[in-house]
Amino acid sequence: MSSCDGRVVVITGAGGGIGRSEALLFAQEGARVVVNDVSAEGALAVVEEVVAAGGEAVANTDDISDWDGAGRLIGQAVETYGGIDTLVNNAGILRDRMFVNMSIDDWDAVVKVHLRGTFAPTKHAVTWWREQSKAGTPRVARIVNTSSPSGIFGNVGQANYGAAKAGIAAFTQILGEELWRYGVASNAIAPSALTGMTEGLTGYVDRLKELEERTGWVNPGGPEHIVALVVWLGSPLATVNGRVFNVRAGHVSVATGWGVGPAYEKEGGFTVDELDGVLPGLLAQAPPQTDAYSRPKTYGA
Repeated sequence: MSSCDGRVVVITGAGGGIGRSEALLFAQEGARVVVNDVSAEGALAVVEEVVAAGGEAVANTDDISDWDGAGRLIGQAVETYGGIDTLVNNAGILRDRMFVNMSIDDWDAVVKVHLRGTFAPTKHAVTWWREQSKAGTPRVARIVNTSSPSGIFGNVGQANYGAAKAGIAAFTQILGEELWRYGVASNAIAPSALTGMTEGLTGYVDRLKELEERTGWVNPGGPEHIVALVVWLGSPLATVNGRVFNVRAGHVSVATGWGVGPAYEKEGGFTVDELDGVLPGLLAQAPPQTDAYSRPKTYGA
């Protein structure tokens, strides 16, 4: 028996890249898949791949950042397959700029697709799951959101994208606390993979080339290397809740996120002079901030 036999899985932004690889592996593991993408050509091509491999899938081309479109997506899963078990919020775009060159349109476009485009399908799915739970027929429901190393560690030129992805990480944790009572687990991945969306990130592409030359590993940035984690999180095998995982080819780790570091406490409030004497010592005790590869980051201070 496969990990997702009989489950109904909705994947947004699945017409290519990570979403396509997610759809193929979920289908291989026995799921019936709703392949969402605003590109009809991309969505239909992935459905054809799934069916050709012996799986079951249908296409959906709704804009998931549109409230009614997201409702139609979840409704299609219920009408076609009788329900929904797993929602994978994967859709995304990039509008990378240094902040001094970033326009309000650059900001709004990215925040709309990532944050609203995660909220809207999730809200519609959770409404259905809650109704099922109240009716005494709860599903073993799973939400798998897509954050990013940029949202956890930050990345130059991605103030809009990083802020949206950090929001998704927080959203994931909050849903984990709120929805468990309805049988819903909420987790997220922060993936590093080479896709059509990321192929223009020169530094990342250079690191992948160096890794391939050093190890002989063919296409180490391929999205197919990371999607097993998504399928696991989207299956009944995973009982974890409210977590974010860093994942790339050959690497998976639990993202520990913000935490309480070195502290100073006293009765009453602080003065500016007092903090000027205390904070340098606390900062000296704090571990260095690092990127997704555990390399120290510097901020020019």
